[in-house]
Parts: sequence; C-alpha cells; structure tokens
Amino acid sequence: MKWLSHLRTINHHKWLVMKSCFKLGLIKQGLMHDISKYSPTEFLVGAKYFQGTRSPNNAEREDKGYTSAWLHHKGRNRHHLEYWIDYDLDNGGMTGMKMPVKYVVEMFCDRVAASKNYNREDYNDTFPLTYFLKAKGKYLIHPETEALLERLLRMLAEQGEEKTFAYIRSEILTPAVRKEKV
Repeated sequence: MKWLSHLRTINHHKWLVMKSCFKLGLIKQGLMHDISKYSPTEFLVGAKYFQGTRSPNNAEREDKGYTSAWLHHKGRNRHHLEYWIDYDLDNGGMTGMKMPVKYVVEMFCDRVAASKNYNREDYNDTFPLTYFLKAKGKYLIHPETEALLERLLRMLAEQGEEKTFAYIRSEILTPAVRKEKV
C-alpha cells in the first residue's frame, strides 16, 4: 500500500502549499501546484520509492543514479529554480535565470510545506532555512532570486509564519507582481 501512503503525502503537501498560496492571494498557483505529481511518470516512481520521511526522488537517485520523476517534475513546475536554468548567451554555459517573484513566493511556500510534511510534529520555522543553507552555493540560481528566497526563509526562521506572510502580502506581492504573465 505504498502507493496510498505516497498519495496521502502528495495530497497533504499540495494542501499545505494551497493554503499558503491562498493566504497570499496566489489562487491559481495554489490550485495548480504540483499537478504533475499525479501523472504516471511521477506518481508511479514516487509510489515505488516512497519512504515517508524524505522525497522518493532521493531514493530513486540513489538506486539509478538519476531520477526520472524529478527530471519530469522540474521541467513542468515554474516554482522550481531548476525550471529557470538556461544558457547564458553572454558568458556561455548554464546559469540560473531570474525567476518571476510570484514563483519565488510559491517556491518559498513549497519549501515550508515540504519541511512540514516530512518533519510533522518536529517541524519548526527554522527547518526550511536550514535545508536551504545546506545547499547554498551549489545551486544554479540567479542572485536576486536567491537573495529573495533567503530573505523570506530567514524572516520565517526569526519572526514566524504570520509576520512573514504579512510581509509577503504587503511588500513582495504588489498588484503588478500578482498580474505578471509568464
């Protein structure tokens, strides 16, 4: 019954992100968040490698050396920094492109929800920042995108969810940002 446990984990994560996005006025993003996880490409692999304490993508990566589910997922979900990696025409090579702010905010919500989902009762507001800092400097991420994400994660760790969400609503998600088309 690993498939059912995996489905419950996906549903719980999606619910957490949806609630956060709704609080921030990102209704469409909340509804559409991680829809690709229900596709056979992602769901069947996730069910096979489900453990409940971490992403099944890590288990598939350990088993096969890559993860087909993650490669599918990151290419379809704009809230992942990996979606925004492209060729740098000026310097050559790959680089992180600047993410639209509404997707950085969704990425923030996604990281908070993932931390809550996998840590359950042990969760506290420092977990998403700690996870981010472990890999800082290893991402291909635009400096402005990274700075905004880190600022929001630090604020969450230091001031809590209520104040961070109020700040995002009033200072980050301006009317112009909410209407961005991408």
